[in-house]
Amino acid sequence: MLKINNLSISIKDKKIIDNLNLNINEEEIHVLMGKNGIGKSSLAKVICGMGDYQVEGKIYFNNEDITNLSIDERSRLGIYLINQSPIEIEGVTNAEMLRMAVSEKTNNPINIFSFNKELESVCKRLELDKSFIHRDINVNCSGGEKKKIELMHMWILKPSLIILDEIDSGLDVDAIKLVAKNISEYLKEYKASLLLITHSNNLINNFKEFYTHVIDNEGKIIDGDKSLAIETLEKGFNNNIKTNIISE
Repeated sequence: MLKINNLSISIKDKKIIDNLNLNINEEEIHVLMGKNGIGKSSLAKVICGMGDYQVEGKIYFNNEDITNLSIDERSRLGIYLINQSPIEIEGVTNAEMLRMAVSEKTNNPINIFSFNKELESVCKRLELDKSFIHRDINVNCSGGEKKKIELMHMWILKPSLIILDEIDSGLDVDAIKLVAKNISEYLKEYKASLLLITHSNNLINNFKEFYTHVIDNEGKIIDGDKSLAIETLEKGFNNNIKTNIISE
């Protein structure tokens, strides 16, 4: 699904990611870890085509070179990012944005009645009051509500690759369990893949198996399985972590 070859990322001539390789196949969960400021969010933005970065290397999605595609082109292909601070958009409701996005993606007219029924069903999954359907996007919402709204968008837009950038930030225990449950159900239902960026065990404890990638101080990546994530969280990022490479 996603293949990154020899990717280096710089901003203002400062290199933050050096020669990174990453493969994410269909229905896989990958966890990306590293110190604050090490480049995790920058990598997510570059995958989505965001930000003023200098990029070397190649990014492929479903065997298509997307390295130079725009944000909206990558989104149409099925790449979806939820970050830790979703933006507020006044004057545009969730329903309006989603109807337009789905119509653009499918090139088909939207049946308003059926569409609203689907939105109500998704709100029930997320334990989110259905009044949010017709509210402006993320306006006057708590942090937890914003994350649920972004998950509502995910269920409707049906991406095949989901990138979660510290979505667990600011969520309580119950909200984290709800997020994990919805993500797991979505991945199974739509055979999607997940790249989860985190530096805590709040969310990863809810997933049985996954691949782990740790960005070190030189911007290189160390690859392993779930045990690497556990070891990293126990010992910290400053320890010399030894593991077998599991992805090329």
